[in-house]
Amino acid sequence: MSLVFVAPRFLGGAKRQPSPAPARDAARRMSLDLACSGAVYARSCDRKPVVIPFSFELYPPRTAAGERALPQAIDRLAAVGPDFMSVTYGANGSSRESSLGVLRYILENTNVQPMAHLTCVGSSYAEANQLIRQFLDAGITSFLALRGDPPQGFGVDEFPLGDLGSAGELVQLIHRVQAERVPYTEVRLPGLPRAAQVNQRREKVRVAVAAFPNGHPRSRLAGPHIDALLAKEAAGADLAITQLFFVADDYLRFVDRARAAGVRIPIIPGIMPVTSAARLLRIAELAEERVPAALLAALEGSESESERFAVGVDAAAELAAAVVLGGRAGHPLVHIQPT
Repeated sequence: MSLVFVAPRFLGGAKRQPSPAPARDAARRMSLDLACSGAVYARSCDRKPVVIPFSFELYPPRTAAGERALPQAIDRLAAVGPDFMSVTYGANGSSRESSLGVLRYILENTNVQPMAHLTCVGSSYAEANQLIRQFLDAGITSFLALRGDPPQGFGVDEFPLGDLGSAGELVQLIHRVQAERVPYTEVRLPGLPRAAQVNQRREKVRVAVAAFPNGHPRSRLAGPHIDALLAKEAAGADLAITQLFFVADDYLRFVDRARAAGVRIPIIPGIMPVTSAARLLRIAELAEERVPAALLAALEGSESESERFAVGVDAAAELAAAVVLGGRAGHPLVHIQPT
């Protein structure tokens, strides 16, 4: 199983850790504390330490101050040993250069694999091909392929769809562009001077796709979305990362339905610590998710920012513990997204 967490406070102004080892140890202890904070996971914690692998999702900086603070923030995040860091991509390529800059920094200055978000809505085949090649030429070999939303101010039917009609087609195109960049080579067969075979050890890309435990906002029926996830897997997707959810059973039931339908790729749950009532309401509105009443009440009843932060982190930890205890996949991974 994989988990995706969003930890906004990791990007705060704390001092840089003096070395990766203490930071990594602290993160591992934090992972254990998060898991053990949920009563549902207490039995595992009594027997042996529980380490939940995790990853981070970052937004490109939108201000000069954010750009100046970014390197230290990435260094601090990388020091705790995430599986990967994904970087979002603005609607219709609005943050292409800033996204690529963040990805390059991660690639060149950390030991963490960067994952690029790519969207295809409104793009021609030529434009999408050029964009994918630009990221591959920069050394990025891990992608989250998304259909994407129209730019702000445009309705779904008001913005041209483009040549690529689905995330599955984008997945196929990413693999195709990589195959064109790294052609097959021949390997001589020992003992047969004139014989050779195709070298299968070509560098490949890793492509993730989105999954929606409660259905896509534009289609709340579970069946069509699971069919779409199957199509993405058939197109070459290696894993799926879910949209955020607030109830563990929503994720667990979705995985059960997906497995029964034949989905075999890992389905990583995305979990976001939400640390303000206003933000919670906005996120639920955008994702068209039910507002968790207990979390909303706890946030509204908190008297200070530190209390609200603790409430949000505790709720995310309990959700992660319940998902892990559900045991629907073989390798836990938490993907942490920004609020």
